[in-house]
Amino acid sequence: MNIHDAIDNFIQYKLVEEGLNKDSTIISYKEDLEIFLRYFPDIKDTNQLTADDVSNFTYEQSLNDLSASTISRRISTLTNFFKFLESEGIESDIVHEVVVPKKEKHIPTFLTFEEIKLLLNAPNEEKRSEFRDKVMLLMMYSCGLRVSELISLRKNQINFEEKIVTLKGKGNKERSVPINDVAIQYLYKYFDLLKEKKALNRYKYLFYSKKNPENEHVTRQFFFEQIKKYAYKAGIEKEISPHSLRHSFATHLLENGADLRAVQELLGHTNIETTQIYTHLSSLKVIETIDLYSKKK
Repeated sequence: MNIHDAIDNFIQYKLVEEGLNKDSTIISYKEDLEIFLRYFPDIKDTNQLTADDVSNFTYEQSLNDLSASTISRRISTLTNFFKFLESEGIESDIVHEVVVPKKEKHIPTFLTFEEIKLLLNAPNEEKRSEFRDKVMLLMMYSCGLRVSELISLRKNQINFEEKIVTLKGKGNKERSVPINDVAIQYLYKYFDLLKEKKALNRYKYLFYSKKNPENEHVTRQFFFEQIKKYAYKAGIEKEISPHSLRHSFATHLLENGADLRAVQELLGHTNIETTQIYTHLSSLKVIETIDLYSKKK
């Protein structure tokens, strides 16, 4: 793949899959990768990348009068880019771990219950395309899916009798997540619509692409744009992304007394530390409620 096309795909992945909304962060990613290419101008295609490139880039950066934090950020960007290429099946055997300082974890954006209701009510169910979007929003929020898991859903992953969706997350790790009654009802209706269009058995994915409906699903970027549209329509001023629905799912579970280990399993996190970020979100919500109560008094 052309290296510049690969970088564009990587940036889109960061925007949509991981929910990065800060312009400064995205600009830093682009600048770091442009700097890498300036050091290695002969690299035109991803198949020219090697496992030694990160180490070589680290060495070149160390020769300049740069701060440790700047070098660490640039190496982290390059390593993440290489990992992205491997995870997407674009390239293989190019990731070489380089020790970089751990970054402080930022608390992710999530929606309140009221904001979730507003967002879910934003699509016009009378329009087929918006009805599909509502089903996607419901599945994303009520099951805590990753956006990649959502857009690639297939018919055989839904078990209506058991009310579960079976997923393969990172590292091909399989997990089953319950689907609530509201989402199940909308899935039934959506399946009926697909049957009417003779698309249920003909098309590979539930949320298929208009460009190539038989073999492709909608893109991450498409779903990102839809969420932005419905958030604007609902009057939600927060900068949100598809990942914000996954954050909201986890936060709301913990606020209602769910066990941290159970939330870890539902999200498909390998390490409990990854899930613990949501305990901070839940605690912040309690603090905000106390502050509001104090001001009223």
